[in-house]
Amino acid sequence: MRYRVAKDAEPQFTLLLIATILSILLWVISGYLPILGYLVYPLQLFATFIHEGGHVLAAILTGNSVQSLTVSYDGSGEVYSLGNGFFSGLLISSAGYLGTTAFGAALLAWMRAGFSSRIALLASAGFVGMMTLVFGFLAPIFNFFSTVTAGSVFFTVFAGVVLTAALAAVAYFAKPKWANFALAFLAVQCLLNAVFSLIDLFFITTMTNTQTDALNMANATGIPSLIWVLIWFGVSVFMISLGLRFYAMSRRPKGTDSVFED
Repeated sequence: MRYRVAKDAEPQFTLLLIATILSILLWVISGYLPILGYLVYPLQLFATFIHEGGHVLAAILTGNSVQSLTVSYDGSGEVYSLGNGFFSGLLISSAGYLGTTAFGAALLAWMRAGFSSRIALLASAGFVGMMTLVFGFLAPIFNFFSTVTAGSVFFTVFAGVVLTAALAAVAYFAKPKWANFALAFLAVQCLLNAVFSLIDLFFITTMTNTQTDALNMANATGIPSLIWVLIWFGVSVFMISLGLRFYAMSRRPKGTDSVFED
């Protein structure tokens, strides 16, 4: 069956295409011009907060306790949780990469449904702020810094506060068309980050024995970590394809204004 972009989705699809091309150019060019890396750096940290936040939510939903959440200056992150359960461990380990993909796909669905971009930006700001305050700041203090250092907590809180304030400022002060573009750009960054991170994980898994989420899954199940990487990659591609199909093909009720109009 052949598919084409729905007529009413053409403005949104064009904007998404622009955001995607710009994002890829920034990622590629920053490898040759390090100064441009500062432009994508906050977005990498945002994606890390979403990734680690996925681990946190999975831990809480499965009845485990979270000891700390940290985001490092190099864009990596860690979540320490306590609890028992074979299936909860599998869910927690998988929730980082798949959660980032699901978040990006959810933003696409939100935009296509015609909901306010400002609300989505404020919700994103609230999520980062909550992860920062509760699990990046309070949890380490209550656990007497047993799993993290004061320096890592400081950077996590600093990055989280800056990202929260920036997202809230865009939601509050930006004109509607720029708020729409910011949300599209954020969705693309989450999806690209999830894909690129899984590609990096593939090479890390095949070339090293570094402790990763995939290695945690391998230790828990006996299934090689490379298989888990491929499974996550397949699921992520499936979610992205569903999000893009809904974004480009489905139609809103007749008479609904385009979300990209002022």
